[in-house]
Formats: sequence, structure tokens, C-alpha cells
Amino acid sequence: MFLRTAIELSKLYSGKPIPEVIAALSSSYKNKIVFSTSFGQEDQVITDIIFRNTISVEVFTLDTGRLFNETYETFDKTIKRYKKEIKTFFPDKTTTEELLSKKGPFSFYNSVENRKECCYIRKVEPLQRALKGKKIWITGLRSSQSAQRENLPLFQWDETYQLIKYNPLSDWTLEQVVDYLKENNVPYNLLHDKGFVSIGCAPCTRAIQPGEDIRAGRWWWEDSKKECGLHETK
Repeated sequence: MFLRTAIELSKLYSGKPIPEVIAALSSSYKNKIVFSTSFGQEDQVITDIIFRNTISVEVFTLDTGRLFNETYETFDKTIKRYKKEIKTFFPDKTTTEELLSKKGPFSFYNSVENRKECCYIRKVEPLQRALKGKKIWITGLRSSQSAQRENLPLFQWDETYQLIKYNPLSDWTLEQVVDYLKENNVPYNLLHDKGFVSIGCAPCTRAIQPGEDIRAGRWWWEDSKKECGLHETK
């Protein structure tokens, strides 16, 4: 398997149709390419592209144990629609039990450190397992999702996980995402119709108000950078 750099991949695939790029990557990085979905709007676009075109890419999700019921409903509708498997990773049982035993179910409200601890246990550590041994990680990130992501490239090297991230929707607008879902009748999380844009765990996500930043509904009680550790920016 010939390994290219993120810069080389960006030059090679810039401007090409997403299904074509994912298929080519699947062929070049067989069994070493994955897509992570949290069943948000962007992720549903990519899921539809992968499943509808029968591209050989493992699709996985992280079940934190604290998701909205609407998120599980979207999960259910998706597997029923496409008849495809979505591999699921849970937090480590022992570590999760210890966290709740010592600090209770809402420790993340008490400090940024506690919140990041919860995110690490429920998201980051399971993600580490999901990405182990992989070379390409497809994401639903867009450059307009937050100030930290505004210069998001098509391909980038992720130092934390030691692999290349492919961000096929990096230059898409939210309107393009919504239009795609409507035009292709793709299942989506109904919370999006209630002002929820970025959807994570139920205790840590709220709807946003008109004029608010797209990430304002995540960890709204904090003033810190709105990331959980899955997509850290330097």
C-alpha cells in the first residue's frame, strides 16, 4: 500500500466528486479507512454517499450512554433505510462506573476539568480504539462550524491519532448540507428542526438562539473552546 501525505492527497483529489474520492481511498487503503458518525446532518450526508454507492468503508459511531432519544431514532432509521452495519463503540465499563461512583452523573457541570474527563472517558478513549490501526479517517467537519475550524483543509494530518483525516464537506455550507438531505430523502435527527445544530450528549447540548454561534449550544455553561477532544485544533 502506497502511503501519500495529506498535501499530496489534497492535490490529487481537490475538486473531484466525493463518491469518487471515497471509493478511490477505499481501494488504496483497504480495511484501513473508516468514517465516524454521530448522526448529525453532515454525517448523514456522508453516510448516504457511502451506503448508497456501496463503498467499502467501515462506518462507526460512539455511543456515550448519554445521547438524545432522537439520536437513537436517527440511528435506527439509518440502519433500516440502508440495511448496513454501523459498528458501535461504548465507553469502558470499569472507568465509567468509577466516574459515576466517585463524582455522580453530572460532574461535568462543576468544572472544565471534570467535563473534559467525562468527554475523555465517553468519547476520546472509545475513539482511540475505533481508530487503532487505521490510516484514513473520514469526518463530517465543515470549516464554517466554528472559528477553530475556519481553515479546515480537505485532507490533514492528525498528530494525535497518527493518521490522515479526510474532510469531504470542508467547504460546504449548512444550506448545502440541508439541501442534500432533502433532495435525497436522507433520515436526519429531528432535533435539527428545533434549533439544535451541533448535537452531542443530552445533558451537554441545547438549542441555539438566532444569531448565536453554531457551537453555542455545546457546553453552554463554559467559556472555553467548544471542543471535546475528538478534533483538537492547535
